[in-house]
Amino acid sequence: MMSNRSGSFLGGMIVGAAMGTIAGLLMAPRTGRETRQLIKKSADALPELAEDLSTSVQLQADRFSETALRNWDGTLTRLKEAISAGLEATQREHQLLDRETESGNEPNPPVRDRLR
Repeated sequence: MMSNRSGSFLGGMIVGAAMGTIAGLLMAPRTGRETRQLIKKSADALPELAEDLSTSVQLQADRFSETALRNWDGTLTRLKEAISAGLEATQREHQLLDRETESGNEPNPPVRDRLR
């Protein structure tokens, strides 16, 4: 029973392939010679196309690299400024706490609590 099913499947595949080949030959827009010439011209143009694509990718990579470096410099500058401002605020708060502790006063609540 299995060999009968697989035999009909293979027969259907062969008939389908034959019908596809005939339809392809009848519906082809060009003759075989013209199609081969077109394929040869396309194959000859591939190296130039690959070189153009390579150049384009290289230009895009260079632009991306320059933009990333420019943005990185700006980000690094802002980060340094933020760290410096944080250190200054910490030192001011520490000095304020030291003065209040030395004078015997109860220290004020932290800055974040005073800002509320």
